Amino acid sequence: MSEEKLFDSKSQPIPPLRRDIQVIPIQENGSALLYFHDQRGYATSDFALKREAGQLLSILDGQKSINDLEPHLGKGISKDDLLQFIQLLDKNRVLASDYFEQHAETIEAKYEASTVHQSVTAGNSYPADPNDLKDYLDNAFAKHAQENLNLPDSAKALYAPHIDPRVALESYVKAFAPIRDLKPNRVIMLATSHHAGLYPDLYQNNPFILINKDFNMPLGTIPRDQKAIKKLQHADTDMGISAHDRAHRMEHSLELHLLFLSYLWDHEYEIVPFVIRGLDDLYYVEDGHLGQQLNNFSAFLNKKYADDNDTFFLISGDLAHIGKKFGDDSPAATMFDDVKSFDQRFLEHGSQNSRAAMLELMKKDYDPYRICGFPPLYTFLQAMPNIQGEILSYDLWDERERDSAVTFGSILYNDQ
Repeated sequence: MSEEKLFDSKSQPIPPLRRDIQVIPIQENGSALLYFHDQRGYATSDFALKREAGQLLSILDGQKSINDLEPHLGKGISKDDLLQFIQLLDKNRVLASDYFEQHAETIEAKYEASTVHQSVTAGNSYPADPNDLKDYLDNAFAKHAQENLNLPDSAKALYAPHIDPRVALESYVKAFAPIRDLKPNRVIMLATSHHAGLYPDLYQNNPFILINKDFNMPLGTIPRDQKAIKKLQHADTDMGISAHDRAHRMEHSLELHLLFLSYLWDHEYEIVPFVIRGLDDLYYVEDGHLGQQLNNFSAFLNKKYADDNDTFFLISGDLAHIGKKFGDDSPAATMFDDVKSFDQRFLEHGSQNSRAAMLELMKKDYDPYRICGFPPLYTFLQAMPNIQGEILSYDLWDERERDSAVTFGSILYNDQ
């Protein structure tokens, strides 16, 4: 593939801003800036422009050329100056240009070809230095140990949050402390995919995204179960599994669970990691194509691992996402009572393995509170229809300054 060049034309339409880029006004050292946030990590990190550039950005509609904009240029600004500015945007990969598209595909292809996933949460949500991280987690778990909880002799699965530990460390400890003495050889991981929707062509018909990579975490590299993954990749039945794992490149939902496993467990174990896109189709048709894929996938997991004492299931998901940050008209604080009632029913259905009741709850108003943990938890319950659990925790992060909130909880499932 030839190297794509930056946009370099005064007569061709200027590429528009990428639709998936967030332009956020910020104040930094007394300066008013526009910060470009890219959830997919393509754009240059910390790229920002002076706030005055916003007027020009607003007219980059993908149709106007530099020649078209010449009458609108300020005094002393030439077409060459404007081209230089457009190339600055293009170079930092915030335009939907040919240059950006090739860069993005190169990044994605390189990630898919890699056999190791490098952590995207270390150094952001928790210390990246192994010694600092161990001290950080030692302190957190030492406080919990003082509660003298009765730890189970065995367990089959844990449903736990993946919210930022900086706002939920106590909840993580409550969830993971009970499994600290377990020693399974294999962990089947089912987690929310926050980015699958950015790749509709890849995942529209394949909801279960298999991550064929080892995970490089601060406390060590956690290996994948290559034998189990190979069987899943070559299964004859349509289980809706995608071998394209680019949706996980910037994902945090698996990493934040592996953070705690790598701290608590010192025995050898391997993982079979999945992220799962939304299962919204089930709200409309339960026995359609997605429903059949779910049945096939869960039946496979049940047959292979339900009675395997060396296999543990780890399910990663939060609960409600409410408030103005998530598209609600009302501040999150006005919704707390209704949301807590909804969450409690969701967790009770999850702990009792009442799959039909959980689906009916979610179907009402079509997931009104954006429960991101539904896809992985519902998939697990389908795979393990006889298992029941105990609710360990329920908490809420009130992001009051943004009129928003996220709720999260955990369930421990005992052996059948």
